[in-house]
Amino acid sequence: MTDTGSGNVGGGWSSGGGSHLYPHAFDPYTQPDLFRGVATRRMIAFLIDLFVLAVPIILAVIFIAIFGLVTLGLGWALFWLVSPASVIWALVYYGSTIGGPHSATIGMRVMDLELRTWYGAPGYFVLGAVHAVCFWISISVLSPLVLLIGLFNSRRRLLHDFLLGTVVINTSVRSQLAESARPY
Repeated sequence: MTDTGSGNVGGGWSSGGGSHLYPHAFDPYTQPDLFRGVATRRMIAFLIDLFVLAVPIILAVIFIAIFGLVTLGLGWALFWLVSPASVIWALVYYGSTIGGPHSATIGMRVMDLELRTWYGAPGYFVLGAVHAVCFWISISVLSPLVLLIGLFNSRRRLLHDFLLGTVVINTSVRSQLAESARPY
């Protein structure tokens, strides 16, 4: 096993922090194209994801309303399930899509974005679910001011990205960089 330079053998737990164990995988100074247009694409991806989340909820509300008419009002008691089911649906959606093979939600895939950890690892289910929770908490507390944080750092990271150690990159540029690095 190799020594990391701080007496920590094998990359285990260290009280001196962990940033020296893994370098940042995506450098905005050597690879600026990875972060070009990310803020705008993230906003559009958010709107697409909001639509994907809203459609099943709207269909469920319509179903409950019609079911309530058919059952002479008894079915309307199911309306109390809409809020908790919406939260569970959002957590499952974000967790499964960010934890999936693309490390991106449907909106992020449409906009050629991908969520990675700061050291380059792909997303996983719990990271996706917690990422969504942290985003919704930060957006509800800071409202649109949370988007200003992304304008003042070179990786275009938002508050919840800093808290979770994630970065969103432009995958169309990343695939071009990877292809051009191959010797033929």
